Amino acid sequence: MTMKEKFVLLLSLLMVLSSWGIAQQKQTFDLSGAKKQAIQYNRMLKNSSYAVDKAQYQLKEAIAAGLPQISSTLNYSNALGAKLSIRFDPNAPATEIPIKPTSQFNLQVGQLLFSGSYFVGLELAKLGKTLTEKNYEKTEQDVLAQVTGSYYLVLVSGELLNLMNKNVTNLEEVYRKTEAMVKVGILEKTDLDQLGVQIAALQNAVSNAGRQLELAKNMFRLQLGLEVGQDFELTNTLEQVMGMVKGTLNTQPLFDLTMNKDYQLVELQEQMSVKQVKMQNSAYLPTLTGYYSRTEKIIKPNFDMSPKNMLGANLSIPIFSGGQRKAKVDQAKIDLETIRNTKAFMAEQLQIQEKQLQYNLKSANETYLNQLKNLDVAKSVYDNLKRKFDQGMISGLELVSADNNYVKAETDYISSVYQVLQATVELDKINGKLK
Repeated sequence: MTMKEKFVLLLSLLMVLSSWGIAQQKQTFDLSGAKKQAIQYNRMLKNSSYAVDKAQYQLKEAIAAGLPQISSTLNYSNALGAKLSIRFDPNAPATEIPIKPTSQFNLQVGQLLFSGSYFVGLELAKLGKTLTEKNYEKTEQDVLAQVTGSYYLVLVSGELLNLMNKNVTNLEEVYRKTEAMVKVGILEKTDLDQLGVQIAALQNAVSNAGRQLELAKNMFRLQLGLEVGQDFELTNTLEQVMGMVKGTLNTQPLFDLTMNKDYQLVELQEQMSVKQVKMQNSAYLPTLTGYYSRTEKIIKPNFDMSPKNMLGANLSIPIFSGGQRKAKVDQAKIDLETIRNTKAFMAEQLQIQEKQLQYNLKSANETYLNQLKNLDVAKSVYDNLKRKFDQGMISGLELVSADNNYVKAETDYISSVYQVLQATVELDKINGKLK
């Protein structure tokens, strides 16, 4: 290998390592940045955007069906020496005329002049495009709800893991002080053994919390389109995101049904069903097309009586179809009534669901306020017993009992925060206000 080849190989290796290093850098996301990342890279949202692009081409296809259609043919025929036999006099021999090879080029232009099905089909194609765009908006709302929920879940899981690690550290400190008291005969060894069991159980809980955190992170990576091993950091804290929603807890607007993405979709489906009825009725209308044809003889036959230019029109008038057209119209009308019934049912369902979500948010907020007070009381009790333990007035087990109550209060508090945040997401989603 030459020096030049070695240099090129080394340079390529350095570029690969550099790009790998960049790809492995830790990414940071606030909640707004996470949403933007998901909108750009979420695979479900990408598929929905492809459907919008496809609908645009389908509309162009529908429009093109009513534009001039041009076609051409080029043909060649050879009778392989055959002759045309013509007898003018029964008593005279037949006259034979050789059949010459022929070749011709034909150019034809066709134009649809009137078709009820075409115009209704064009309206359906436009509605179909609008429907896919609305589907994209619905998918976007679903993705934003999932990303926001996952963001909150990662924060909550991280808080719980930190809380448990902190509790392990506190218990280990109590264990060391209790061990010293056992050595001087102040406490029994059974107290120390029970503390060891408590620490082992809590360490198992820490391991489980770590796995739960990693699972939440993997879901978050999937929704943002990140690689499986991509490291990231969330810049918002649980207190910050809770502060974002506190201001909206008591200012929820009246429910506007028309802002809901599912309701908007069913409204569009109703409009398409109306057009389908028109489409089936248009089958009763005639279809008029015009055409122009020009034929150039490249190799002319002996007898050529066909004109070069031809202009014409075709009018197709439906007369009787044995009742098929009427049956199709009746079916389309039934489909329309079905979708209208579905729309009415969805309206009632969404109104009930929105009320339930309002109740859920109110209940979650009340639980949060109660847990906040409970946390203050548990912390006060723990701090008081901690001072007594440091002065040797109580045993480590009594402090552990208070510590367990304090940890439970913190866990319940964090859980109540998550319930408020999740209830807010669900309410924003049904109102179509996730951004």
